[in-house]
Amino acid sequence: MNYRVENLRKKLEEKELDAILISTPENRRYLSGFAGSAGYLVVSRDNAILATDFRYTEQAGYQAPDFQVIKIGSGWSWFLDVLKEHRPKKIGFESHQMTVDTYRQITEALQDLPSDDRPALLATTGTVEALRTVKDLEELALLQKAIDVADAAMKSISQTIQPGETEREVAWRLEKAMRELGADSLSFDTIVAAGPNGAMPHHRPSDRAIALGEPIVIDMGAKVGGYCSDITRTVCVGEPDDTFRKVYDIVLGAQLTAIATVRPNMSGGDADDLSRAVIAEAGYGENFGHSLGHGVGLFIHEYPRIGPKSQNKLEEGMVFTVEPGIYLSGWGGVRIEDVVILESSGARVLSKAPK
Repeated sequence: MNYRVENLRKKLEEKELDAILISTPENRRYLSGFAGSAGYLVVSRDNAILATDFRYTEQAGYQAPDFQVIKIGSGWSWFLDVLKEHRPKKIGFESHQMTVDTYRQITEALQDLPSDDRPALLATTGTVEALRTVKDLEELALLQKAIDVADAAMKSISQTIQPGETEREVAWRLEKAMRELGADSLSFDTIVAAGPNGAMPHHRPSDRAIALGEPIVIDMGAKVGGYCSDITRTVCVGEPDDTFRKVYDIVLGAQLTAIATVRPNMSGGDADDLSRAVIAEAGYGENFGHSLGHGVGLFIHEYPRIGPKSQNKLEEGMVFTVEPGIYLSGWGGVRIEDVVILESSGARVLSKAPK
């Protein structure tokens, strides 16, 4: 029995839905195991259907053994056939992912059904994502593999950066190393931000040459088996200046404080405060402009949210990042990020690359 599907069915009962149409790729993979790039799930109280086109039907057959696989073409006639057979009265859809045009197509297709057989199409959001927040053992194993790949690439490449090398060249070497170490793909576009560029948290690597003594923010992640990793280190080629030493120590202290003191049942906002208070007390509160962290799994940014005013409660088994930073215009930035899992006694760090 697919317990993930069973957990979804419990959610359907809570929401008084007879079925749900799943269109989010990560949710499709989480529930069924199907890794293809196209398809839909229809999960009801009694049935689980995977609809995909001819490119993926064979793949779906062995990746999603708990699902009835049906081959589809263009349009929504297949969906009408499913509705005619199973006759749900209320069916949810993922409103946060579905486009307006797709919604229009579905509602127009429903007009071909007799009015008595036409189900209500009801918007849902975060239904499967809520199930994905607590990771099971299979997920943790894949996450750890993705983290280990990024760790190894970070450790090997960061120690070999040379003055005069460009941000783009370092990013390529990091990406190549992750692939060679077993990554299926990247979690996101690699960030290498040297000197003043480090003041931009999501700077894209450029042809700017790296100079001696300046901070270099490296943010990267590998994807293995569909699961993402995310790690940031701030390094320096040669001797860092006094600003680097001061800012780095504050950021590291803020990160270690949060890791040591976060506990289950805290809110995401409470966890964010743990690091933010350290940085604010040091006089850099206005220079920490992003959230402390985010959940990591099949998607690089997922629940829970760890940021100011985040109300979601943290639970055992949740995996998320802890990544405080300080950014100074004209000088650069420092960010340090690890992935942790929350256990009964607190956070356990999963990423191990040297800081």
